[in-house]
Amino acid sequence: MQRGTFKLVEECSGQGDLMQNGAVLRQVRYTITRYQGMLEGSGMPIPGLHRIEGSVDLPGDEDQPSVGATLTLRLEDGRTLAVTLADRNGRILTEGHGPCGGCSCC
Repeated sequence: MQRGTFKLVEECSGQGDLMQNGAVLRQVRYTITRYQGMLEGSGMPIPGLHRIEGSVDLPGDEDQPSVGATLTLRLEDGRTLAVTLADRNGRILTEGHGPCGGCSCC
């Protein structure tokens, strides 16, 4: 088994759309940090292995997605990221294959 580490590859923030099942729930301010899986020793990237951490500003009202909900965040530049709401404060997290959370390599 090969061991790996994660390398910071991108940090961004802005205003975007938080979506569920293709419908826009609300506009949010976001901060995102993206890490790429790297092979230990060689420093080569592991295709598709990534981790996305960050947060979205959620209002304190009752009408917000539940913790554990799988959502899509559309960034200001048009990219979309599949994210999971990790807590009621708006923390988001994704680990796995491809930037959209779906495996495109197998």
